[in-house]
Amino acid sequence: MPNSSQPMKAIILYDTRSVGGSTDRFIDSLGRKLAETGAYVEKAKCKATADYSFIQDFDVVIMGAPVYYLLVSSELLGALIQSNLKKYIKRKKIALFLTCGSPEPMATLMYLPQMKIHLMRNKILAEKVFAPHQLTDDHALSEFVDEITSNYDDSLTSHHASLHWSDEALEMLDMIPPFFQNRIRTITEEYAEEMGYTTITLEVVEEAKGEMERG
Repeated sequence: MPNSSQPMKAIILYDTRSVGGSTDRFIDSLGRKLAETGAYVEKAKCKATADYSFIQDFDVVIMGAPVYYLLVSSELLGALIQSNLKKYIKRKKIALFLTCGSPEPMATLMYLPQMKIHLMRNKILAEKVFAPHQLTDDHALSEFVDEITSNYDDSLTSHHASLHWSDEALEMLDMIPPFFQNRIRTITEEYAEEMGYTTITLEVVEEAKGEMERG
């Protein structure tokens, strides 16, 4: 079985209209808290028409933004509609957060669906609406991070329980630089699960690679 001890690689994609404000500080705190769990973490500010091909190097994409005038910040939504972001988050595990002054039940019903409608085929590990006072609440942040990491670990365990790698596929995986092994394993297992395969052979790995390249 492939080695599952490699750290999770997470990218935080976010948007905010201010620089150095409460959302920026929250993003930094989120990154530090994730790193404390052993995860490798980077962050990137969204632009509606940016190139998001770098997303393919990450296991988990954490997406979040403030809500302005009843809409999720436009650069993040714009990226999902106008850029190649949707192509590169295909089959990625996702976590979502919003910062919003509205009561949480209203925000959950009105604002989170604005993002989730673009993520119908993704596994969402966690979702959270943070009120302004929660952006500096270490407990609220820890709960969000714990949910992400716990559900990510569970998803890997469920894959490993139902899938078998052939000796030839394992040998091929061992030849890949460690930095990329986790990504290749995750893509292949998610493809195999979607296609109903129970054994991952060299042919399945090539199929998964071809599917990823076609986007």
